[in-house]
Amino acid sequence: MDNTTAVGMNRTGLDMAPLSKDQLVEFAREQAPRAPHEPAGLAEVRKQYALEADRVGSVPVPASLKGVAKAAMGKLKGDNPEVLIDKLGERLAFERTGVRLYEALITKAGAASQGPMLDLAQLQAMRDDEASHFELLTRCLQQLGADPTAVTPCADVAGVAATGHLQVLTDPRTTLAQALGSMLMVELGDNASWELLAELARQSGHEPMAQAFAGPLQAEARHLETVRGWLRQAVLDEGG
Repeated sequence: MDNTTAVGMNRTGLDMAPLSKDQLVEFAREQAPRAPHEPAGLAEVRKQYALEADRVGSVPVPASLKGVAKAAMGKLKGDNPEVLIDKLGERLAFERTGVRLYEALITKAGAASQGPMLDLAQLQAMRDDEASHFELLTRCLQQLGADPTAVTPCADVAGVAATGHLQVLTDPRTTLAQALGSMLMVELGDNASWELLAELARQSGHEPMAQAFAGPLQAEARHLETVRGWLRQAVLDEGG
């Protein structure tokens, strides 16, 4: 796989069609009055859809007596245990995708013919970290009496959001630097989300759970700095 940024026949710009350029610009100007100058109409339609739409799924009712009891106890204390379950489900979905993302990055790094040489052993360890975080979250959900196989609303949204990163990492045309750029966005979000999850667990009265998240927080911080360093090296080496 070629890992260099190349100059080629990119036909997406107007300058590639100099004879048609003026004609295309004139056509765009002629069509402009047909479109509303302010998006109020479209915004109103979107507002109505938002008011009428159902939410993105729901947190399932606990199927076990233990889960029902824990949920009821939380409600009696004035808490909303479904919020913590939803965010745990979100991280569970994200960490599962993280394993797949690192596996795709391992494949891409192994196929690279030039560019930065990533430490494959380190990449595999980072993939294993994601898998261990997935297992931890599974246990946390079970401790709350929740079903870790259920797709909660935030888990659904996280899965949709991760689709783009999976496409970048698995596209055979993307370079290692482009893949690392995508992974940097993933790790930035992952770090912030783990911090929020630990804070939510602590606020919900689950101090042991919050303390258990210290390990993933440290691991994700290492992932972030490692990916950031690899991307920096890849871009500066190629640009120098």
